[in-house]
Amino acid sequence: MTTAPGAEIRTSANLDEVRADLIDVYAEVRAPLLHLPNYQVTAFGERLDRHGGEAGFQAVLAYADGHPIGYAYGNIISHGDRYWQRTSPTPAEQYTSGQAFALKEIGVRPAWRGTGTARRIHDALLDTRDEPYVTLMVNAAAGDGKVHDLYRAWGYEDIGHSQPSAASPILTVMIRATHL
Repeated sequence: MTTAPGAEIRTSANLDEVRADLIDVYAEVRAPLLHLPNYQVTAFGERLDRHGGEAGFQAVLAYADGHPIGYAYGNIISHGDRYWQRTSPTPAEQYTSGQAFALKEIGVRPAWRGTGTARRIHDALLDTRDEPYVTLMVNAAAGDGKVHDLYRAWGYEDIGHSQPSAASPILTVMIRATHL
């Protein structure tokens, strides 16, 4: 794997500052899936706006030559949050009793995959967090299972399944300590 040391990492807690760049990268990252209702750019924009208005919103974007090449974002979830309510089986209380950080999306343009950019973005996002745990949902079939395996390599463990909306596939819920 080559690395992308030239990629500039920027962090923002203000959705308005980064919304256009997030959508721009998303549209290329998810291009093969945009025909599916849950993956359409408008559906992503609606989720993004909802997440951007929730507590603890934070986004990290990578730029090369001034152009966005990847992103990750998330927000805080607390005890009783719909995120946990939709997870089956019910996650252990150690994860749900306090605040956790939910990594809602991560994506890197195809030309930048395999360069370490996704890991740099991920780690930069978690470096800003104080919550003890970070959780995410992944389509276990994405990339023929490679995405799920990548998260396992980053220290995440499966704790259940969730279907966030009727248009969404059933996703695997994963968790790890925020700072390993």
